[in-house]
Amino acid sequence: MRDAYAGQRLGLPASGRGSMAGWGRRIAALFIDWFASTLVVIGFFGVERVYGATADREWMVLLVYFLEASILTSLIGGSFGQTVLRIGVISVDNVPLHPVLSVVRHALICLVIPAVIWDQDRRGLHDLAARSICIRR
Repeated sequence: MRDAYAGQRLGLPASGRGSMAGWGRRIAALFIDWFASTLVVIGFFGVERVYGATADREWMVLLVYFLEASILTSLIGGSFGQTVLRIGVISVDNVPLHPVLSVVRHALICLVIPAVIWDQDRRGLHDLAARSICIRR
């Protein structure tokens, strides 16, 4: 029998603080992170490097996103965008995510495919591999 709501199998509440974060918030957080990463690259290298004809511009923003999200998730429990939108990333053991697992999680997000295949608890392959959960704060 299917669970009544996402996160029930993990012992999370149906709604409110500590419940599974919805896809809308998670995608919005990713857009905020990507925008902030783009601004950082522009700040260091200039607009021409990001919007010009150089072939490395996409990789620069992706690298900044990866570093920002990995470091902040291990330090404060979420990326910049997730923190703004009140999303937290914790382990399934209900403790902060280990830094190595944060790196694994965000490396898989950067590959895209693991992030778009998910289970009934809204956990993508990246969350399953890192044993993480995205919750509402």
